[in-house]
Amino acid sequence: MALLKLPVIDLSLKNINPTSNSWITKCDEVTGALEEHGCFIATYDGVSQELEDRIFLASQELFNLPTEVKVLNTSDIDTPYDGYVGQIPVMPLYESLGIENATTTEGAENFTKLMWPSGNESFCTSVLMYSKAVVELDEIVMRMVAKSYGIEEHCESLLRSTVYLLRYNKYLCPNGNEENSVGIVPHTDKSVMTILHQKQVKGLQIETKDGQWIEVDPLPSSFIVMAGDACMAWTNGRIEAPNHKVIMEGNQERISLGLFTFIKGLKIEIPQKLIDEDNIQRFKEFDHIKYIHYIRYTNEGKTSKCPIKSYCGI
Repeated sequence: MALLKLPVIDLSLKNINPTSNSWITKCDEVTGALEEHGCFIATYDGVSQELEDRIFLASQELFNLPTEVKVLNTSDIDTPYDGYVGQIPVMPLYESLGIENATTTEGAENFTKLMWPSGNESFCTSVLMYSKAVVELDEIVMRMVAKSYGIEEHCESLLRSTVYLLRYNKYLCPNGNEENSVGIVPHTDKSVMTILHQKQVKGLQIETKDGQWIEVDPLPSSFIVMAGDACMAWTNGRIEAPNHKVIMEGNQERISLGLFTFIKGLKIEIPQKLIDEDNIQRFKEFDHIKYIHYIRYTNEGKTSKCPIKSYCGI
């Protein structure tokens, strides 16, 4: 295990001011961290302690539902979302549910009614408030990257076409069985960006470019901002999606939340400003939803070591 630590960057709303002299410096700090590691830890005050407590408390209620209810959380072939994930032999400790369009009233209500037909207003309200607050962090990061690269117009068009998935993730403790400690296998995210929120129990590990693994300790009021495959293509390879996994230790279950961003209704293309003699074009424009289908439904997509390169690489 590497002793390296991910950069910690203060993105508190009270300290973020796009008109200040420090804005460009902060933009470059964020972009540099993403270029170096593919992710960083953001301290962020947009989610109050009360809301954080509510959203994590709601996880107990959600995961305590019968399996026959949770499996009703399915994905549509026309969406990038995964529904219920669990009972997987290679990841027996892992269970997860996905809330489509979690930043909309309709999305939060549809999921809530599916899980609790008689209603659960507290859960629905918490999901909606939390998702909207975390989206604000995602938009800050995206605009900072765009400012550093001088591609603000491209970024705004992507943000207007972004859809959001909120995932609740649960990892059982291995009960001392080291052979059964894998929470989730190494992978990259298929999103543009992922905002991960882990509380108290560690387990997330990030692979560095030289093949070492960094363990990410939970910090108060912090989120892990992580680039996905689509961000790698959009930035012409300047930012790479990091390989990551979860390894469970100790005797505590681990709960985390992830907000994943996808582009729908607009093809992602590499901005011309990111293409020059030193940086030739590495990716063709692509449809993000069709990329998800490629990974989900084709053998090549399922087995490729770097599916974004095999799908739209040049």
